[in-house]
Amino acid sequence: MNPRNNKQHHIFNSSRKTISTLAFSPDGKYVVTGESGHMPAVRVWEVSERLQVAELQEHKYGVACVAFSPNGKYIVSVGYQHDMMVNVWSWKKNVVVAANKVSSKVTAVSFSDDSSYFVTAGNRHVKFWYLDHSKSNKVNATVPLLGRSGLLGELRNNFFSDVACGRGRQAASTFCITSSGLLCEFNERRLLDKWVELRASQATCLSVTEELIFCGCSDGTVRAFSPANLHFLCTLPRPHCLGADIANLVDAR
Repeated sequence: MNPRNNKQHHIFNSSRKTISTLAFSPDGKYVVTGESGHMPAVRVWEVSERLQVAELQEHKYGVACVAFSPNGKYIVSVGYQHDMMVNVWSWKKNVVVAANKVSSKVTAVSFSDDSSYFVTAGNRHVKFWYLDHSKSNKVNATVPLLGRSGLLGELRNNFFSDVACGRGRQAASTFCITSSGLLCEFNERRLLDKWVELRASQATCLSVTEELIFCGCSDGTVRAFSPANLHFLCTLPRPHCLGADIANLVDAR
């Protein structure tokens, strides 16, 4: 969807498998998709031409989440729980450079600002995966991906529904939300050292910039917080209901 000209275009997936996840590259030129079903593929598409430019088939039972690294060199893909694989893909060379297994149900992944590590989140699961260690191995083969679990403390039994690594001055922090409605911050030692209540029955998605954290909650609620101290800033106005005539609402004022 291009909001500037109000036109919509489609990318046709010739495999006809259901697309289960997608993410844009940092420059917006590419989009990566993951599929569900038997022997799914991770595909990279050029947005302007709407053409597939790369394909990876290393998962067996479905792809839960994907992400580009900020430097654009790598794609990480995490399989469904029965797939149990985390793959780091040098997508322009069409090779998996690092991989490992994960036993938990994972629903989200986010790269650090410097592309040196990424974080996965899911059911009682927050884990930090380090690329610098993997890249130090010079053999021309897939190497084991080094992972370290986040220290969850008293929140260890929560479902972490989304994750976003900090940006700019907060690059050392990692932010997560729980499905029960908590916004959490992990420090540079992987310790969950602070959290705040979103005052919502459920939280589903998270987006982080240098200055703001946006948390998507139930009933269309979006709350904004400061990444520096997790202080609440505001609740965004809810969108109009489907079918509402916005012109009439403006005229009524």
